[in-house]
Amino acid sequence: MPDIRPTAATGALVLNATYEPLGVVSVRRATVLVLSAKAVCVADGDGILHSSREELAVPSVVRLTRYVRVPFRAHIGLSRRGIFARDGWRCAYCRGPAETIDHVIPRSRGGRHNWDNVVAACARCNHSKGDRTPAEMGWRLTTALAAPRGIAWRILGHRLPDPRWADWLDLSESAA
Repeated sequence: MPDIRPTAATGALVLNATYEPLGVVSVRRATVLVLSAKAVCVADGDGILHSSREELAVPSVVRLTRYVRVPFRAHIGLSRRGIFARDGWRCAYCRGPAETIDHVIPRSRGGRHNWDNVVAACARCNHSKGDRTPAEMGWRLTTALAAPRGIAWRILGHRLPDPRWADWLDLSESAA
């Protein structure tokens, strides 16, 4: 087994046999898939992996050799980091640096914990708003309240994509 110590690579994009993106795995897992002939390397990353008998380029994108049927995931799971990424790490009220999340309609008033009701907020705005709605405060939201869309969000979530993955992920629809 090669000594896997990649410097810049954080993961590898896994494509189905039909070049459909499936997910991101560690460089170690991608290397094992290539060495066991379950995948082929489509794009190399930075660096070389060495073993006593072999050298292998660090994989950045691998394609499975057999088609894998994956059930369709219609929704994107809500997470704190996902909210920050959707809102650009900025407060939805004052556009300052965000450090907390806020429920637009407070939970105590029946507000739900979903993409349509949660925004990133700075501590000052979140504390000032308290148990009130933005309308009661005279504030306007600067962020669209919607779940992120696109294959890049389903595959990557809040992670930043490697630029080498652009050919397989439509990054333009996830930029919004």
